[in-house]
Amino acid sequence: MTRAAPRRAEKHADADTNAGGGVRLFSSLKMKFTLSYAVMIAVVLILMNTYFLIASRDMIFASKQAFVRSQAVMLETALRDIERLTGDSAEQVISRLDISGLSYIKITDAGGGVIFELRVGGADDIVADEFTAEHGARVFDGYGIYSLSFKDGAFSVGAFLPVTRGGTITGSVFVSEIDREQGAILIGLQNTIKNISIVIVLLSSALIVFILWTVMRRITSILRAIVSVRAGEYGYRIKMSGSDELAMLGREFDSLADKLHETEDIRRRFVADASHELKTPLASIRLLSDSILQNEDIDGDTMREFVADIGEEAERLTRTTEKLLSLTKLDGGVSEPPEPVDMREVVSATLRMLRPLALSEGITIDASLDGGCTALLTEDSLHQIVFNLVENALKYNTRGGSVFTHLRREDGEAVLTVEDTGIGVPEDDLRHIFDRFYRVDKARSRAYGGSGLGLSIVRDTVKAFGGTISAARRDSGGMTFEVRFPLYI
Repeated sequence: MTRAAPRRAEKHADADTNAGGGVRLFSSLKMKFTLSYAVMIAVVLILMNTYFLIASRDMIFASKQAFVRSQAVMLETALRDIERLTGDSAEQVISRLDISGLSYIKITDAGGGVIFELRVGGADDIVADEFTAEHGARVFDGYGIYSLSFKDGAFSVGAFLPVTRGGTITGSVFVSEIDREQGAILIGLQNTIKNISIVIVLLSSALIVFILWTVMRRITSILRAIVSVRAGEYGYRIKMSGSDELAMLGREFDSLADKLHETEDIRRRFVADASHELKTPLASIRLLSDSILQNEDIDGDTMREFVADIGEEAERLTRTTEKLLSLTKLDGGVSEPPEPVDMREVVSATLRMLRPLALSEGITIDASLDGGCTALLTEDSLHQIVFNLVENALKYNTRGGSVFTHLRREDGEAVLTVEDTGIGVPEDDLRHIFDRFYRVDKARSRAYGGSGLGLSIVRDTVKAFGGTISAARRDSGGMTFEVRFPLYI
């Protein structure tokens, strides 16, 4: 999934972690994930082992309590018709009733003496201590008492009611149901849930280990890559496979690293080229000034020639510096707010400024400018675009050549085209002509004072206002530059 990081990057990452840039144990994502998952599983297991069992038990208790209460009320109703409760009379009444489901029946007289008792199965050992003498005293005070219990794997539900006749208590009846089958079912359910809980714990542990091993390993790879790139290793790549979010993050990081690598290369080349471009006129100025200082017998004509050369080099240095400042502003997004501009007026005014240069070079400028071409930009920006394109068309043209400038509306865009009949650009150099400091013919460029920045400024200015620019060779020789801006409606 990932390739090993270079040794220098690993050392840097380890040092960064140990120096305080790393992650503490209890604040790490790994620990937070583990604790969160463990808490969630614990809550689920507690609910399974408590709530569901308690709910099941209470449901069984409610059902049995309703049954036992109804049986006790039925017996008490039947016994209250007996004037004097005796064992025989109580037995006769019970024999006529359906008491199936009850495990224990006890009937007492008004003095609390037992006159009838019926036990089913193993009820003796469970109901022997169900009710105390205090409970019996409360029953003879006219209260009904009920009991619920689950012990020794059996449900025990009892009801103790007074038997009243004409408002007088003539005895009491106690009934109870002992259910071992339901108890066994509940215990079995409890054991099943316990076994399921153990399986859940084992599976959850395995799942946590798997997630930590896969997800956290990939996150660690991304973190290591970030540290490596931060250390200056722009060639480091994650190369993470898959189609999930982490894989997408890895691919985005690789794309970002590619962009950073490209930007760093451009920056280094830009610094080198800028240094070279500034160094050349500075060296010329230094050489000319030294020549003047070292030659005490220099004549006036030679002096004026040297000073004129110094002035030309200073102008060249000024032009290069201004263009570098323009590029810096464009890179920083510093520009005037756009406004609707009539492109025909600005292009026409710029061509008027360049006609004297064209006349001195023996080149004609032909223009075809349609009206209604309004775009959102600034007049200065459009002037700079037109000036650079037409000036280049004049510089790299041939004597007696022509420059054609067209402005038209097309598919919702204002299209500006500048064509020339000059020397053109080789096919292999076309893709580089908008690069900073790139010159096809360096000797000719220097002779005309070119810095290789003009077309870069044009491209960045066009892009800054939402336009596009393209360049192509003309079949009959020369170049065609086409600039497009969205029309302002």
